[in-house]
Amino acid sequence: MTGRPPIGRDTRLCMSLSARPGNYGSRFHNRLYDLLGLDFVYKSFATTDLPGAIGGIRALGVRGCAISMPFKEAVIPLLDGLAPSAAAIASVNTIVNDGGVLTGHNTDHAAVVALTAGIDPATRFVLHGSGGMAKAVAAALHRNGLRDGTIVARNEAAGRALADLYGYRWQATPREGAPLLVNVTPLGMTGADAGALAFPAGMIATCRIALDAVQYPPETPFLRAATAAGARAITGTEVATLQALEQFILYTGATPTPAQVAEAAAFARAAP
Repeated sequence: MTGRPPIGRDTRLCMSLSARPGNYGSRFHNRLYDLLGLDFVYKSFATTDLPGAIGGIRALGVRGCAISMPFKEAVIPLLDGLAPSAAAIASVNTIVNDGGVLTGHNTDHAAVVALTAGIDPATRFVLHGSGGMAKAVAAALHRNGLRDGTIVARNEAAGRALADLYGYRWQATPREGAPLLVNVTPLGMTGADAGALAFPAGMIATCRIALDAVQYPPETPFLRAATAAGARAITGTEVATLQALEQFILYTGATPTPAQVAEAAAFARAAP
C-alpha cells in the first residue's frame, strides 16, 4: 500500500451529507486515497441545516460532497448548476466544487445502468419509491429499454409524476408481482425499518430479480427472502461501490485499477 501524505494544510477534504450517515463511503474513499497516495481525506456528516452545510462546502473549499436521502432534490436550488446526469432527472447525489462553483451530478444513475444492463428489456418490474434515488433507478431502467413498469408510492403526486415521466403506471401500494422488484425506500435499512419487507412476501416469492438500493445492511429482509426463493439479487452495496467510484474520479481526477476498487470495497464492507 502506497500510503497518503500526513494530513496538513494542503489536504483536500471530501464529505457526505445524509440524514443517517454510514461508514461505507468514508472507508471506500479513504482506502483509495491510501492506495493511490493522494492527499485527501473523507468524512461523513449528518445535518439538519442543509443551506448552512452547502454554504460551508463553498466557503471552506470542500472539494466534493456525496448527497444522500433526504437531500437529493432539496439541494438543487442551493447549487450553481447541474451536470446533464443530474439535470435529466432533477436529482443530485454528488457535488463537485471548482473554486467555489458548485455543480450537481448524479452517479447513482450510471451505477444502476451498469448493474441492470443485462436484464431483458421485456421484463416487467415494480419499483417501490418516488424520491431522488427512485428517479435515478427509473431513468436507468428506462435507458436500458424496460418499458413495462409500475411505480409504487404513497405520495400520489410524486409517484404519478415519476410514472408519467417514463410512461409507467402508478399504484399507492404493491398489488401485483413482477419478475423484477426494486426497492428504493428505507424499508429494511438499519434502524426503525430494519425488519420491514419492501414488498409482500407473496410478491417476493415469485420474482426472478431483486434490486435493493438500501446500502446497509447489504442483505435486507427483502433480499434474503428473494434469494431464498431463487431470485438473483442486486445489492445496495454494489450500487454504492459503482457510484462511489465515479464520485472518486470526479473529485480527484484519478482512476484506480479494478483490483484497487475491489480492495477498497472489501475494506468498506468490513465495518457497518
